[in-house]
Amino acid sequence: MLTRTLVLKTKTMGTALSFAVLVSFSANVQAYDGKPAPMVASEQPKELEGIGIDEKLGGKVDFTLKVKDDNGQEVTLGSFFDGKHPVIISPVYFSCPGLCNFHLNGLTDALKLMEKDWTVGKKYKVLSVSFDSKETPDLAAKKKETYMKLYERPSAETGWHFLTADESAVQAITQSLGFKFKWDEASKEWAHASAAVIITPDGTISRYLPGIMFNPQDIKLALNEATEGKIGNFVDNLVLYCFKYDPHQSKYTLAAFNLMKVGGAVMVLVMVLWLLPVYIRSRRSNKSAGR
Repeated sequence: MLTRTLVLKTKTMGTALSFAVLVSFSANVQAYDGKPAPMVASEQPKELEGIGIDEKLGGKVDFTLKVKDDNGQEVTLGSFFDGKHPVIISPVYFSCPGLCNFHLNGLTDALKLMEKDWTVGKKYKVLSVSFDSKETPDLAAKKKETYMKLYERPSAETGWHFLTADESAVQAITQSLGFKFKWDEASKEWAHASAAVIITPDGTISRYLPGIMFNPQDIKLALNEATEGKIGNFVDNLVLYCFKYDPHQSKYTLAAFNLMKVGGAVMVLVMVLWLLPVYIRSRRSNKSAGR
């Protein structure tokens, strides 16, 4: 009798426990309402499809493309290249309420931290190119005025240009840079990425610096790299030798092997300078003894 009672109690407890688990599980399961399942972390939002930057290192920009400068003059893209100095191209649009302003602010802040001999227009130029073909030179001129005030270096006006272009030229420029963007009808804005693109004096794409915040040292290294060390001084070139660009971190990092070689060379130089007086004194002593 006792055994039977224990068995019944065990069955009853098991049934109750199963029922409780079933109720708990059911409470956490929402009924299917016909709506698509929420996105997982690895999925890209539909709004961002077709947006981004495909780096086309080694590619060329077309110098024959016609653009309008901030004075409204139609010129070729190649007119901003002199064959000696690199150019930074920033694809933006001037009426952008957010990301483009952050990009230009970040670039301006970084350029302001660079030495006076690295002022825009001296060793390099900057082209802020609108990818909205509906924007006008008047709007470009107003944008330039704003950022020249922020930059606070009057001589930069001849080296920093705000450009507009028609649709065919815009498409050609952005495609050559690998810059992908599209109109977002819901927000009535352009959806796009952000990067400063370093172009060599002959129009070759040399480096991409993505983001809205920039390290002045990275900009200097990229510009010096684009000219194979021709626009930097000895210290700039030495720093370039000791650093290499890490595409995973999107910045320049110390190249350990090169740093070791520089360190070895410095040690050899120090030893030579230290031993040279000893050698000279030894030779003088030998000559005196020979007399």
